[in-house]
Amino acid sequence: MKTSFFDIENWREIGATLARNKTRTLLTAFGIFWGTAMLAMLFGGAQGFEGVMRRNFAGFSTNLGAVYNNNRTVPYKGFNKGSGWEMTIRDIELIRKLAPAMEYSTEADQRYGTAAFGSKTKAVGVTGIEGDYCKILVPVINEGRFISDSDVASERKVCVLGKDIATSLFGNDSPLGKYVSVDGIYFLVVGVASQLSEATIQRRLDECVVIPSSTMRRAYNRGDKVGLFLYTAPAGHTPSENEAVIRRVFSSAHSISPDDRQAIEFLDISEQFEMIDNLFLGISLLALFVGFGSLMAGVIGVGNIMWIVVKERTREFGIRRAIGAKPLDITMQVLSESIMLTLVAGTLGVCFGALVLGIADRMTFDPLLGHAGFELTFRQAIIIVALFFVLGSAAGTIPAIKAMKIKPIEAINDK
Repeated sequence: MKTSFFDIENWREIGATLARNKTRTLLTAFGIFWGTAMLAMLFGGAQGFEGVMRRNFAGFSTNLGAVYNNNRTVPYKGFNKGSGWEMTIRDIELIRKLAPAMEYSTEADQRYGTAAFGSKTKAVGVTGIEGDYCKILVPVINEGRFISDSDVASERKVCVLGKDIATSLFGNDSPLGKYVSVDGIYFLVVGVASQLSEATIQRRLDECVVIPSSTMRRAYNRGDKVGLFLYTAPAGHTPSENEAVIRRVFSSAHSISPDDRQAIEFLDISEQFEMIDNLFLGISLLALFVGFGSLMAGVIGVGNIMWIVVKERTREFGIRRAIGAKPLDITMQVLSESIMLTLVAGTLGVCFGALVLGIADRMTFDPLLGHAGFELTFRQAIIIVALFFVLGSAAGTIPAIKAMKIKPIEAINDK
């Protein structure tokens, strides 16, 4: 009696064997099903969770550096402890020339003011920026355009209204081409914008009136003073690589002690984002660990059920051996049952996991930011099924070998 892996009669017999023990078969299949489903959902879910969290920082440069002034904490060259100083345009121009790793940069002065249109008024943040601002903190342009380098160079009295400000002053009407009074100074509205990222350095863009930095200095008698300087480092570099140059420029121009670290406030956002990346890596590894644990539970279930099958069918295997079945035929019979159970339940588990991930991805879809990433690619699904197939086959191998070693006379006399 010869048994082949591809023999149709062999597979019919396997189906009949599994059907005779429905409860045991279903429980084992559910263990395999849930193991693969958990691995798929945890793997895709970790990616989706990371996508949801990263959407909070969409448009916010992860390699951002920020510099602003603070009072001196060390007396130096006639300046007392606690005395103040201010950055200037000349400082910024020199830093841009000397900095070794700087891609985009902008002033970002801000103050509080009042915007008015007709009889409506609104407390706002007035922000003065340069053209590169929209490359560092990417805004959502709802209408019109954003502030450009040409606006800064010409000191134009133009502004971009935050979405909340535009709604408060104009309702559902478009503010483009109209003049808004900001602290008694009239600005032509050229755009409406909102903030894409949940993270922010100053007040949220939705609550601000944005004007050219040069216009702000002139309108508010700021002279050549700069309140905040933002910049990004190019790929492969960090903002901290510019810190030494920045401190040297300010220390030399404003008589600040080289040992006074607090007088020049320096912020490297990339360090915070590196911690976030490590957190996401930890979550992914934890998800894989838990998912693999569920997978192994299913594999152990397959091994246990095969041991029981071999024990219950000892007499049957002995009779098969007595009438001419080879040891390999018995081995293939047991392995075939293990493989069939693993493939069917494992494939269903992966399909269920992909379905759940698809539903989660649809529920978290954002029209502006797109899909969060709750998904399982075809390649990932194949890898999970293949992994379970290999482990499930391995789990069934030892019981199969035990069945192969059963001697006909011992099996027939087994009770």
